[in-house]
Amino acid sequence: MSRGNENTQEPSIHPVVFLGAGPGDPELITLKGRRLLDQADLIIYAGSLVNTALLEGVGGRCHDSAGMDLEAIITLVLKGYRQGLKVVRLHTGDPAIYGAIREQMQWLDREGVDYEVVPGVSSAFATAATLKRELTVPEVTQTVILTRQAGRTPVPERESLTRLAAIQATMCIFLSVSMMDQVVADLTAGGYSEETPVAVVEKASWPEERVLRGTLKTISAQIGSSKIRKTAMIIVGPALDDASTIASKLYDTSFKHEYR
Repeated sequence: MSRGNENTQEPSIHPVVFLGAGPGDPELITLKGRRLLDQADLIIYAGSLVNTALLEGVGGRCHDSAGMDLEAIITLVLKGYRQGLKVVRLHTGDPAIYGAIREQMQWLDREGVDYEVVPGVSSAFATAATLKRELTVPEVTQTVILTRQAGRTPVPERESLTRLAAIQATMCIFLSVSMMDQVVADLTAGGYSEETPVAVVEKASWPEERVLRGTLKTISAQIGSSKIRKTAMIIVGPALDDASTIASKLYDTSFKHEYR
């Protein structure tokens, strides 16, 4: 906007973007996410959790937030925003799940800063793809629980693994592989049998991903031998059982439906 006879213009203001990078494979970012990264002037990415192959060829300045606290991140975001830069805060997976964006958005709300959230592919679904498994199986389980074991960050008692296990649904357990013994103890105490199938995928969709398959009886020993300690998803429940041959009604020739 011009002021008087001046030829200068105010810098354009672009909303800050909280962007889901996907689980690791650079091709699993959305088309919108790829475009926003390519157009960004300033990218603040979540350390080693984000595959830096996503940042190859971008024109914007990149900052690794691994050594930054919340205030330092927000200070950088606000500086870029107020300079009229296109700012992208790049989170792993989908930022809605354990993305720690709530406190960032609340701070920006207090500052009157405009922002948007662009979803990404969660590591839970990349793990299911690696395992070649559908997480919902007709007449077996129609519920998927996304949760984590209590650690340095507490979990409400009503959402403990022991209580959730009573549902006997598919569970995708984040941020918990380093506590596998306790995970197994809580799940079996809650009602899963020791023979319940379980899989652990480290760095799903990355070139170095590793897959362990077993049961609640065997998985702790496998984790110990593998030395997997972080960046892994645990999936447990009857949907992983190879023995189930129940098929969806969706494509059944006798099933009457309005939409397919």
